[in-house]
Parts: sequence; structure tokens; C-alpha cells
Amino acid sequence: MYPADLVKPMREDLTTFGFEELHTGEAVESAMTKEGTTLVVVNSVCGCAAANARPGAKASLNNSKKPDNLVTVFAGVDREATDKARGFMVPFPPSSPSMALFKNGELVHMLERHHIEGRPAEMIAENLMDAYNEHC
Repeated sequence: MYPADLVKPMREDLTTFGFEELHTGEAVESAMTKEGTTLVVVNSVCGCAAANARPGAKASLNNSKKPDNLVTVFAGVDREATDKARGFMVPFPPSSPSMALFKNGELVHMLERHHIEGRPAEMIAENLMDAYNEHC
């Protein structure tokens, strides 16, 4: 587990943009049963989360259509919540960072680490905005 002081600014990078942090499996279960669309960001301490994933997720919200719910779990910190969230992302293997868009609890779009790593935040944002335009 990573020290709280280390991950605090990484958590706040999303929560200041309206993402709700989920720390337990119950919280994830509750979030996934909400009607509408939900973007789940699996946050991470890695460089591609800082340079690509979090900036891409935030930039994607500059769109006329966007998810009804924004939530995040932190890999390597909130293990129970992360494992529960990843269970909803099957058949995709666990990866972090990653992002998944759900509509009424059904997975409709997935960005795995290999879609994020090495790609600019703008490309990630465009990918998400295309998904929002289709599903939100």
C-alpha cells in the first residue's frame, strides 16, 4: 500500500473535478447500480496516470454530453474497491490506470492501460468524448 501523503495529490487531481472516490466494495456496488452513465477511473501512481489518464479523463468532461456519474478507485491503495470495480470490467484483464464507461450498470466502453500508456491526454479525451456522444 502506498502512503496516504503520496497519493493525496493524485486523488485530488480527480476529486477536484467532481469524481467521487470509492473506498469499499459496497460503495462500488452502489455506484454501479445507479441509473444512467457512470465513468469509472482506476487511478494509479504510475507516470502514465499522471501524464495521460487523469488529464485525459478531466479534459473529456469538456463535452456537451458527459457521464451522469464520475467515480474513481485507487489501485494499490483501495484494494477492495478496486477489485470490485474490476469485477464489473470483465472480460478485460485488470490494468491500471484504466477507464470504463457503464450505462445502467452495463459496460459499454473500456480503455485499458495499453490504450493510455504512450498516448497524449488529448487522444484519450477524444476517445472518451466519442463514447459519451454515443452512450450518454
